[in-house]
Amino acid sequence: MDWILRHAWEAWLGLAIVLGVAEMFSLDLILVMLAAGAIVGMVAAVLGLPIAIQVVAFAGVSVAALALVRPTVVKRFHGGPELALGHGKLVGRQGTVTADITSLAPGRIKLAGEFWTAEPYDETIRIAAGETVEVLEIRGATAIVHPVAQLES
Repeated sequence: MDWILRHAWEAWLGLAIVLGVAEMFSLDLILVMLAAGAIVGMVAAVLGLPIAIQVVAFAGVSVAALALVRPTVVKRFHGGPELALGHGKLVGRQGTVTADITSLAPGRIKLAGEFWTAEPYDETIRIAAGETVEVLEIRGATAIVHPVAQLES
């Protein structure tokens, strides 16, 4: 029994290493939390605490890490900026009308250095050349636009 108490830290260290390696294959961030608990169990063993306290320390830290640390880390890994790809990145940008736009005759706008066919979002308005518009939607190769309000001086 004395041998077990003297070498318990080695068992905890081995468990932490095995759990850490297994985490590299699962990437669920569960086994690494258990490995952190095993490290605390190893510290308790190095301090010469009884096996029961080592196990309680292992369990307490593991459960606390799973409940408190893991959700935040998972949210941070899975979160991030929304990437707009393709034509979707043009929605919300502003362009300049180069040919009058009406619901009966689509016009043209210059948007992000390219010329696009454009139709008005509101079918009752006419947008004159030179006005600034905002892109609300891209349908195929046509930008659906609405004029940007201008302050008069």
